[in-house]
Amino acid sequence: MSASLRKCQSILITGSSRGIGLQLVKELAKSTDRPATIIATARNPTGSKDLQELSSVPGVHIVTLDTDSQQSISSALEDVQSIVGSKGLNCLINNAAINISTNIDTVTPEAMMKTFQTNSVAPLFVTKAFLPLLQTAALQSTGMGLHRAAVINISSILGSISYTCGEGASFKSYAYRISKAALNMVTRCLAADLGSDGILCMSLHPGWVKTDMGGPLADLTVEESVSGLLTVLSNLTDNDHGGFKDHRGNQLPW
Repeated sequence: MSASLRKCQSILITGSSRGIGLQLVKELAKSTDRPATIIATARNPTGSKDLQELSSVPGVHIVTLDTDSQQSISSALEDVQSIVGSKGLNCLINNAAINISTNIDTVTPEAMMKTFQTNSVAPLFVTKAFLPLLQTAALQSTGMGLHRAAVINISSILGSISYTCGEGASFKSYAYRISKAALNMVTRCLAADLGSDGILCMSLHPGWVKTDMGGPLADLTVEESVSGLLTVLSNLTDNDHGGFKDHRGNQLPW
């Protein structure tokens, strides 16, 4: 992890009760080069023993946030505003997501809409709600990166339309793949709108990770993935605005 993460004074991570979100909070909490304020959000924080244990770490705040609920988003915004104050929010990581396994035989309209809501629509409206806090932070610095203001959408190579050709075609999941392709468009639209405010926006693929969602056959442990993600995050510059990278920092095709 880079010391430049210390220049990011506050970071908020959605979907922090398990998997990649939880590991991001764990790694940041134990690092000496870390944001002073770490805000871990989850739909049901009390249901995660691991997350509750982190609440005793100085600078770690746990906030209830169901990203599918506008009421919950509004309530969480009030909580976060009271935590960050006049400094605003430096980094929003939209990590919360679901995966309903759907091939051509099993896909349903309900599975499509539920996945689209959580994986594509919710990150947009969480970002929209927290935008004033990101803009406040952006006004207090220059350049681009986590030291100023950033929106990081945790996407997937499975959302790459190019990757659907060749070996990537073997992974059958209509709802998940389409929702992540839509999330990548959210990233591009946000980048077009927020660049003038100095807010960096990008999509980040964590790799195929051994989590409840990724399954036991995945390539990476959650520790390996998150270590890479944090290295990428700490080195972001204006060149990454509107980009799509993986946990090793490689550029990915849209």
